[in-house]
Amino acid sequence: MPENNPAAPAAEAPAMTGFLTFVFAAACGLVAANLYYAQPLIGLIAPDIGLSDTLAGFVVTVTQIGYGIALLLIAPLGDKLENRRLILVTLIAAGIALAGMAFTAHPLPFLTAAFLIGLTSVGAQLLVPFAAHLAPDHRRGRIIGNIMAGLMLGILLARPLSSLLTDLFGWRAVFGIMAGAMLLLAGLLALLLPRRQPQTQLSYGRILRSLFGLLRGNAVLRRRAAYHVPLFAAFSLFWTAVPLLLAGPDFGLSQRGIALFALAGASGAVAAPLAGRWADRGWGRFTTGLAMVLVALSFPAAWFGAELRMLPLLVLAAIALDFGVQANLVTGQRALFAQAPEARNRLNGLYIASFFFGGAAGSVLASVSYTHGGWTATALTGLALPLLSLLAFAGEFRRAPAD
Repeated sequence: MPENNPAAPAAEAPAMTGFLTFVFAAACGLVAANLYYAQPLIGLIAPDIGLSDTLAGFVVTVTQIGYGIALLLIAPLGDKLENRRLILVTLIAAGIALAGMAFTAHPLPFLTAAFLIGLTSVGAQLLVPFAAHLAPDHRRGRIIGNIMAGLMLGILLARPLSSLLTDLFGWRAVFGIMAGAMLLLAGLLALLLPRRQPQTQLSYGRILRSLFGLLRGNAVLRRRAAYHVPLFAAFSLFWTAVPLLLAGPDFGLSQRGIALFALAGASGAVAAPLAGRWADRGWGRFTTGLAMVLVALSFPAAWFGAELRMLPLLVLAAIALDFGVQANLVTGQRALFAQAPEARNRLNGLYIASFFFGGAAGSVLASVSYTHGGWTATALTGLALPLLSLLAFAGEFRRAPAD
């Protein structure tokens, strides 16, 4: 839904240097990690604050709900409000919410803070379209890829980092340290980020209503969402179930060993900058197909790794999975950011929201499949998901490459 109002003139934007790209990548990783620090700590947090076993699982759920709401209600504001100020507000609010989690001693304030963590972590998805505006067309995919590598590393390293800090200082220190990190990050970005005032005249209500028009009228958005929802569900399924496998009798890994496994799998984040470069060269269709095939192959490899008790094969499967999911994500963003510069925040919010709910479904599928059929059922379920993406991708070959 074009608005015929360009964003701030390109002449006002500074060059997207390597240092600024690194700052964006580190910021995205730090902010996105806020969503995951609590996940491995629920067993320690719940008895300490008087949270019942029934409500303990809601810590993760309310965080995810907050993030999903923010993608649809806050991320679109990046197409209307001055971007730097909006990002700084979310970071400061995230710091306050993290401090609330560190100091609260009662269930309701803790769950409220967890919800606010999800809401304010949308700052990562405000930074990515901002970077796309600063990046020149011929390098946009590479720059977005580098930034998304930082974001993915933040997600993958959050759980082992929170476990390590808890080992050393206790669980409250995790949230206290990260609250300070958010406030320091806000100060740094206040110094480094340029101002960017979008020129749209749309009201907030019309911006929200335009989401439906974008979803209905943008074929690239619908297509890229159809590709990535099953892939991200497969990613979530794997990383939800594999700690149960690794802690079980076949491998017997400690929490530290599982954290090291996650660190090894995080090397798949190298896909993001590679995919960005390939997309810049016009290889988007090739990268998309390769990504789906890698995700599909990762599940048979993971099954054989479990059957043969070969941990290196499981690590290789994790790397292939992360590589494929990251490559497809960045290729999709590169395609979307070329569509409508004045609506980049809305397009990105819709795209991320679509597969975020796919990730939630993947976690549910992991719990059901592993409980009722063990790792074999989980691997078969995981394999079916990228096959759905490949089925949707087959439609590519009935049209000329559009992305």
